[in-house]
Formats: sequence, structure tokens, C-alpha cells
Amino acid sequence: MKIEHVALFVQDPVSVARWYEEHLGLRVVRSSEQRPSLTRFLADSEGTTVLEIYAGTLPVPNYAAMDPLLLHVAFATNDLPATRDRLLAAGATAEGDITVTPAGDRLAMLRDPWGLALQLAHRPTPLAGTGS
Repeated sequence: MKIEHVALFVQDPVSVARWYEEHLGLRVVRSSEQRPSLTRFLADSEGTTVLEIYAGTLPVPNYAAMDPLLLHVAFATNDLPATRDRLLAAGATAEGDITVTPAGDRLAMLRDPWGLALQLAHRPTPLAGTGS
């Protein structure tokens, strides 16, 4: 089986999708203007991983109050410090400093402007089929 997409329930999918396009390099591959969902399917730069951003009538989780280790979206980057700085300048907030794991992975946790946790990862040995 192949993962088809992962979905995130948000208050304003149009704004979230726009920010993810502009600052994370994702692109909308399908959308719906039907309310209340205003669904956006965003693909990564290789077009292999899709993130669904949508709204609805249920309460939106308080992502900002969640420990970022409970739920985060991770992005591979070749220049972690520069990517981190660029996202901070674009409205993200830091969740600690850059860390290095025993495997040599360099990681940084941030929050997007809506409080959802984002992880930046630079790995000496990429995970299944991903770039560093």
C-alpha cells in the first residue's frame, strides 16, 4: 500500500494552503470551493506526497497547545539553518533550537502561523525515498 494523503483540519484552509505554497514550496493539485470544507490538496516538490488541508463544522484542534511531538508535518531540507530562518521571517515561530540526533539527523521544530507544528529535517541517510 502507498499512503495517498494525510489530512489536517484547519480553520482557514485557503490561507494555510497559500502560506504552504509560498513558503514551503507545495502546490495545490486539487481544490474545492464547497463550503464549509474549502479543501486544498497540496503536493510536495516531487509530486509524491499530498497533504489535505480542509475545514468543517467540528471544532478545530488547538494545535498550538499540543506538544509538537504529538503531531507535526516534517519537511526535508538541504540547508536547515537557512530554511528555518526564512520560515521564521515568513511568520513561523520557533519551538526550540536545531538539534542533532545520535544518527546525525539535524532537526528543527517550528509552528506555522496557525500553530501547527512543522519539523525541518536534514538527514545524512534519507528516509524511504526522500531527499535530505
